[in-house]
Amino acid sequence: MTAGEFDGLVALVTGGASGIGAATAALLRDKGARVAVLDLDTAGAPPGVLAVQCDVADSAAVERSVTSVVEYFGSLDIVINNAGVSAIGDVSANTDDEWHHVLDVNVVAMARVVRAALPHLRASSHAAIVNTCSAVAFVGVRQRALYSASKGAVEGLTLAMAADHVREGIRVNAVAPGTASTPWVDRLLAGSETPEEARAALNDRQPLGRMVTAEEVAHAIVHLASPLSASTTGIVLRVDAGMTTLRI
Repeated sequence: MTAGEFDGLVALVTGGASGIGAATAALLRDKGARVAVLDLDTAGAPPGVLAVQCDVADSAAVERSVTSVVEYFGSLDIVINNAGVSAIGDVSANTDDEWHHVLDVNVVAMARVVRAALPHLRASSHAAIVNTCSAVAFVGVRQRALYSASKGAVEGLTLAMAADHVREGIRVNAVAPGTASTPWVDRLLAGSETPEEARAALNDRQPLGRMVTAEEVAHAIVHLASPLSASTTGIVLRVDAGMTTLRI
């Protein structure tokens, strides 16, 4: 990819003020895009982007936020659906309310954002949507029942949207990271009895011997969103250090 390949394009990144979202927003900015990030807390948004406080679980807030982005920039070409929450436990560990919340944020919110963005994407010559899925959509991982269910739904939603909108010139793809070294994982490890041992165990679970970085996932997202990937749609790109395909 080259600097400036996104010149003239406007990108929106949900969950764009930390972790993978912030890395993606920064890379899109560096490659010439005008970038807006939507997040509950925008304090960590990269410099040089439009930061919009938004709860993606609130339909009215999403509509207002997408409208404000288009009013500010004049158009919208790229949507990165990255906002999400996690959950730990087997199928009996989470309450109905927790199931509803995680599925709402991780799945339904993607539909909310795309629904609000569709009229603007239809007007773009380089429309692209990239969803953040997960390796746990493809392999069973202990104590991730609810989270895995949500990310399996993201895979199905991505393929369905790709089929629905391909003839409109809107490409839809997803990335599926393995365990990524992000602020959320850092908080999870900090709460364990032996943080360093827990971190070592996460690293060892990856065939590469380390967790994926936010920047590596961001590069995959930006690749799929790029106009240079104009014939790529309906794929889920695994950025998982070999977690889903290798056994060593």
